[in-house]
Amino acid sequence: MADQELLIKDITRKVLAMLGTDANPGACSAYESVDEAVRAAVAAQKSWQWDFLLEERIRIINNLRNELLDDKVIEELSALTAEETGMGRIDDKIIKKRLSIEKTPGPEFFRVNAITGDHGLALEELSPFGVIASITPSTNPVASVFNNTICMIAGGNGVVFAPHPGAVRSTRRAIEYVTRALEKFGAPRNLVVTITKPSLENLKQLMGNPGIRMISATGGPAVVKAALSSGKPAIGAGPGNPPVLVDETANLRKAARDVMLGCSFDNNLTCIAEKELFVVNCVADEFKKHMLEDGQVFELRHQEDIQKLMSVTLKEGLPDKSMVGKSPQHILSKIGIKIPENVRLILVETHEDHPFVQEEMLMPVLPMVRVPDFNEGLAASLKAEHGYKHSAVIHSTNINHMSEMARAMETTIFTKNAPSFASIGYGGDCPTAFTIATTTGQGPTTPLSFCRTRRCVLFGSFRIV
Repeated sequence: MADQELLIKDITRKVLAMLGTDANPGACSAYESVDEAVRAAVAAQKSWQWDFLLEERIRIINNLRNELLDDKVIEELSALTAEETGMGRIDDKIIKKRLSIEKTPGPEFFRVNAITGDHGLALEELSPFGVIASITPSTNPVASVFNNTICMIAGGNGVVFAPHPGAVRSTRRAIEYVTRALEKFGAPRNLVVTITKPSLENLKQLMGNPGIRMISATGGPAVVKAALSSGKPAIGAGPGNPPVLVDETANLRKAARDVMLGCSFDNNLTCIAEKELFVVNCVADEFKKHMLEDGQVFELRHQEDIQKLMSVTLKEGLPDKSMVGKSPQHILSKIGIKIPENVRLILVETHEDHPFVQEEMLMPVLPMVRVPDFNEGLAASLKAEHGYKHSAVIHSTNINHMSEMARAMETTIFTKNAPSFASIGYGGDCPTAFTIATTTGQGPTTPLSFCRTRRCVLFGSFRIV
């Protein structure tokens, strides 16, 4: 089979040729000037908030979903993202995009809170902030655009997107599809816009612009810190290093399958994905047997090969960015090992203090650590998670173990007996989110995250009992 990178490029060319277009999006929603982008979005947002009934917003957003769910659109954007960023798996990117369209909540998510008493009635409703600056990552650029667009405009907001420099083309292409659909079904022009030249200076101007009323930052620590230092309401996605613990009561065959699928999903790019594995020793051999039995996991057994793997995936003790999101085949080719194309994950058995365990690698490399019992596994999980309180996973049928780990980890997301991606709606009964706001506390974002509470009080009436 062709090399993964060549395959990605070939698929991209075929899809774009089929569509009769190129990968350069039109400029209808893109502005070179930050001030012009914000002014356009402010005017559109005011119209969206005041001139459109709730039922009109629901109709437009539902039609937006239908337009974006076109197979050609999803396949094009998935291939383009993989080609541009050099990260992830096309099949999983298709899943992520469908998930972001189908399971992101819309206006139907809102509820009015009514409080009555002897002195009358109080109504509390959620109201838009205005125009939101949305800083998107290179790891999930298109899914973040779709997810944030639906969440933000559902509450009456407008959006100015600031794409990651490493995913400009795919981000802008996604925004073009969004704006075309919104305008087609009657939304104000420029309700969603982007800036054409992502840079630190433009990002600083965007966050400081008085027309921006809220900032949503999904990216590295520097971006999140800048958003939180802006003096404006901000949503910040913090770091994570999610552990997965398998105890002696787990359904081992299912747990092995779930861990493999969750950890390898889009080559481990998602922040909620399993990053290190702790297995109670008495079941570790059987668990590993199930991990390896269908050939989708390749174990690197020799210490010499593990050292070589460290040399190409770590730089000065930290993950080498050039290897982030790369396929197992690409990574192991760097140390002279060729593996079958169906392999999704590299398994390395190691110790608790190994950098593969303690660093968030964002690669399809899973370090496995044997622990004497559940208590030691929980202690090791707490250490590896570093108190980020982001995500954690357990496989167990012992309800006390599940409860104890949930309480001890205090993570924003805690997944029991499923792949990690169940926590963002893929196989789980919950809304999807690609901004997990751990730093600022909103958790997996929904339309409620991008609105503020307003209260109206009627004194003396209106109570019916």
